[in-house]
Amino acid sequence: MRTITLSAVCICVGALTTPAICRADTFLYVGNFFGPGHEDVLQYNGTTGAFVSTFVPTGSGGLTFPLGGAFGADGNLYVSNSDTDSVLRYNGKTGAFLGTFTSSVEDAAGMKFGPDHNLYVSNSTIAGAVTKITGTTGVIITQLTGGGLVNPEGLVFGPDGNLYVANGDGNDIVRFNGATGAFMDIFVSAGSGGLMNPRDVTFGPDGNLYVTSFGTSAVLRYNGTTGAFVNAFVPSGSGGLNLARGLVFGPDSNLYVGSFGTGDIFRYNGSTGAFMDTFVAAGSGGLGGPTFLLFHSTTSAVPEPGIVALFGLGFGALMACRCWLRSWGRRF
Repeated sequence: MRTITLSAVCICVGALTTPAICRADTFLYVGNFFGPGHEDVLQYNGTTGAFVSTFVPTGSGGLTFPLGGAFGADGNLYVSNSDTDSVLRYNGKTGAFLGTFTSSVEDAAGMKFGPDHNLYVSNSTIAGAVTKITGTTGVIITQLTGGGLVNPEGLVFGPDGNLYVANGDGNDIVRFNGATGAFMDIFVSAGSGGLMNPRDVTFGPDGNLYVTSFGTSAVLRYNGTTGAFVNAFVPSGSGGLNLARGLVFGPDSNLYVGSFGTGDIFRYNGSTGAFMDTFVAAGSGGLGGPTFLLFHSTTSAVPEPGIVALFGLGFGALMACRCWLRSWGRRF
C-alpha cells in the first residue's frame, strides 16, 4: 500500500513540478593561425560543427597570433597574442574587443583560469615559465619556473588542484603546486609512450591525463595519479590527424582534436579513442591552422518565461493530487 501511494506521488511530482529548462546554445571556439587574413577566432555550432561566425576577426585589438584562449568568470573571452606578448579580452557574446588585459607576457601561449580565479599563461620561450596574473585586473603576480621548461604551451589544473604544463621542447609534462606555484615534479617523463613536442593537455572524464603529441600526430593517455603511460588513445595519424594541436572533451563526452597540419578538427570516441568523424573540415569559415579549442555556452540555462507561474500551478495541483491519493489509499 505504501509503495503504491509513494509511486503515485512521484508520478504527480514529475508530471506537475518538473520545470522545462531552456538549454543555452553551446559553441566551439577555435583559435586559427593560417597566414595573413586568417589569424582569428572562429565560432562553430557545438552540436553540428557548422560554421557560425568569425567571432574575433584578424587584427581586432591587434590580434595576429591567437595561440591560447580561455573564458573567464565574467563570461568574456581571453586570447593570448603571442606576437605582441599580450593577453587580449573580448566580449564573450559578441566578440567585440574590450581591451588589452595584460602585456609583457613573453610569447604568451596556452592559458587557464585557476581555482584561485587567477589567470595562468605559459611563456613559450627557450627559458620557459608560466606567468600568474590577477584574474580581475590583469596585474602580473609572479612567474612559475623550474622543471626545465622549454617552449611550454598547454596547461591544465588537475583533480588534485595542481597545475600541469605541456613542456613543448622538453617532451614531458611538468607539475607545479596549485597553491604555492612551487615546482613539484616531472609528472610525465620525457618521451614516455613516444611523447614528442606536447602542445596541449587535459584531464578526461576517466580522471586520466590526455596529451597531444604534436611531433607524432597522436594523443597519448597517462594515468592521472601516477603519470605512467597507459596507451596511445588516438594512434598516430588516426582519421588523418597531422600535427595534433588543441584538444578538448566536448559536451557529448567525446574528444575533439585540432589537426594543425591539415586544418581539420576531428572527433574521437571519448571512451575508446576510435575515430568518429571530421567535426569541422579544413576551410570551413577560413579554418586552416587550429591552435586551441573551447566549448562554451553564451548564456546560462534559465527557466522559460512563465516558469514561476507553472511552479505555482504545479504546487496547487500537487496538493490536490496528494489529497486524492490519501483518499484513494484509505479505500484499500
